[in-house]
Amino acid sequence: MRRLLLALPFALLPLAAAHAHDDDHDHDHAHGTLAAHEHGVAKLNAVLDGNTLELELDSPAMNLVGFEHAPSTDADKAKVAAARQQLEQPLKLFGLAQAAACKEDAQELESPLFGDAAHADEDGDAHEHGHQHADVNAHYQLTCAQPDKLAQLDLGPLFKTFPQTQKIIVQLIGPNGQKGVEATPAKATVAF
Repeated sequence: MRRLLLALPFALLPLAAAHAHDDDHDHDHAHGTLAAHEHGVAKLNAVLDGNTLELELDSPAMNLVGFEHAPSTDADKAKVAAARQQLEQPLKLFGLAQAAACKEDAQELESPLFGDAAHADEDGDAHEHGHQHADVNAHYQLTCAQPDKLAQLDLGPLFKTFPQTQKIIVQLIGPNGQKGVEATPAKATVAF
């Protein structure tokens, strides 16, 4: 299912390097990777290939539930359950042109907050150190009957659903090539 997204990091490596210098706050103390964990900032990879649209959202849990620790109280568990339920509805989170007639084929949601046993960082190391960073990774595969009608992706619903998300770094590959853009609540629409 991830065949298209596996190539994305390599295709867009120059864009990632450019964004690495823009970060005001590098939260990935130990590893210094380009994919730094930064509260308020999420990353979205979007690939439109033929009639297949793949979306992969990677966000610090802080942006989605307001904390990163394992949920222990009923209130924390309720916040995690609510966020998961919202993430399970990609057609409500990502504004897609109805004329494109996109339908969800598959999805994967991963996070240590969801009870995933071994959640590892990019180096494959489990987060055992004192300052833990919990991320939420959501991957969706959709089929669009009229992909030529899919000219843009509206992230407004995502920003409204998860208001602690202040910026989304978007990497797109579509019929018009590849590009990297930053979306904010005030500028939530990105063109393919």
